[in-house]
Amino acid sequence: MSKNILITGASGSIGKRLIRLLLDKGYSISVLSRSGGKNQAVKTYIWDIDKGTIDEHCIDGVDTIVHLAGAGIAEKRWTEKRKKELISSRTRSIGLVYELLKKRKHQVTSVISASGIGYYSDRGDELMTETAAPLNDFISRCCVEWEAAVDDGEKLGLRILKFRTGVVLDKNGGALPTLVKPIKLYVGSVLGSGRQWISWIHWLDVVDMYILGIENTSLAGVYNMVAPNPVTNKQLTQAVAKQLHKPLWAPKVPAFILKLLLGEMSSIVLGSTKVSAQKIVDAGFKFKYTDVPEALKDIYGQ
Repeated sequence: MSKNILITGASGSIGKRLIRLLLDKGYSISVLSRSGGKNQAVKTYIWDIDKGTIDEHCIDGVDTIVHLAGAGIAEKRWTEKRKKELISSRTRSIGLVYELLKKRKHQVTSVISASGIGYYSDRGDELMTETAAPLNDFISRCCVEWEAAVDDGEKLGLRILKFRTGVVLDKNGGALPTLVKPIKLYVGSVLGSGRQWISWIHWLDVVDMYILGIENTSLAGVYNMVAPNPVTNKQLTQAVAKQLHKPLWAPKVPAFILKLLLGEMSSIVLGSTKVSAQKIVDAGFKFKYTDVPEALKDIYGQ
């Protein structure tokens, strides 16, 4: 079993949670970061993606790399400059690691990478499986280029595993705090028609799925990282309001308002992506949270 893990993008919410569980399981963890780390249980190596520099010792003793690095999709408006940054932060980062693997002796056998269900983009009510073709809008192209950069590791004889991640329910990061804030302030409302599908997953199932990918070396290729029961935007908004004991009285936010406010990035909240979890279930993964109400109850308490 793999015991020495190198993680990129470890400063994010999922990275931090994954590190915690891996340390509890006895793994040796190292991370690539732009600055020194504070966790003494984790070795920190410095890299600078823009400058193309990386500490060559980061791969010493490592057998598995978990690639989570990437600028936040929804953190800033999608200018042309930001679009390039979103793609390059994902592709140049793993490319930098692969260049090091080509030059230096190592024992890396596996690369496990995040991807996103943005690969499928806006598909209405159609259920997406891993064999579905991507679209040609920005978010889809971003995921296609991301996965292609990761797949370059196959030329090095590595096992490549990619998880197309849905909307992660986590109060410490991602989309949920943004959704919850107006509801807590009594101004929460459904976005657009409210009929658009949201394929979600509890953060603990995300972490558990990465651990499965690390420990089950027969897993390779691409898997959707979503819970088995997607919900609509209206259903998720109502479930959050119910969990927080807050009313939903505000009218729906019209799609044109979201497009004015967010520009092209509005596709994230207005697009409908209904994604199947069947492939990872067939691979033996056991979800802890399959329904939104129970996931929200765990996250926000009684």
